[in-house]
Amino acid sequence: MKVLAIDTSGDACSAALYLDGVIEQRLELAPRRHAELILPMMQSLLTSAGIALGALDAIAFGCGPGSFTGVRIAVAVAQGAAFGAGRPTAPVSTLAALAQGEFRRTGCRRALVALDARMGEVYWGAYEIGAHAIMWRDGEELVAAPGAVPVPAGDGWCGVGPGWAAHRETLAQRIGAGLLAVSPQPLCEARDVALIAARAGRLVAAELARPVYLREQVTHPAARPRV
Repeated sequence: MKVLAIDTSGDACSAALYLDGVIEQRLELAPRRHAELILPMMQSLLTSAGIALGALDAIAFGCGPGSFTGVRIAVAVAQGAAFGAGRPTAPVSTLAALAQGEFRRTGCRRALVALDARMGEVYWGAYEIGAHAIMWRDGEELVAAPGAVPVPAGDGWCGVGPGWAAHRETLAQRIGAGLLAVSPQPLCEARDVALIAARAGRLVAAELARPVYLREQVTHPAARPRV
């Protein structure tokens, strides 16, 4: 399997190339420079490996949730590259990629991933390690208040992602004794997007690739004037 993956959903901008089980990555922590950096990163990986876009099996991307602008950049770049090369895309949840990264770094097999969704809410997903050493979703991804997120059964859960930095006390109280550890700082990385896409991804035609926001509204609605 040959997969080029990108992620621009957060502060980090990254691209990774998965070639038959070997992964090479480019990553830079550069908020607001994703559009400038991502294409050179992709080209650098392809040039280093001596492979063309048309020889890939898919172009994967972190489809969200995350920064609305960042997610849109990833979708647009993946669509353009895939359409031009006649290749399919492979959308991968950024929450799943964060969970996969935690397994890669620490061996944690159960992850509760939280991103700060602002407006007093978090993007939330529960994942457990399964077939092909991939984190599989346990229930639906959603947006909710920290005190109302679904509590999964069992124990040994690791809290992962910056949503835990913003709402650690409330989330920890909500999960209770099932919470094993908290890692609030991990970044979503393209290497984990690539791994999920290669081992358990679904292929989508370039023109059908879509972002996943979980919440369409990003600001509180303005109060209606009193009359």
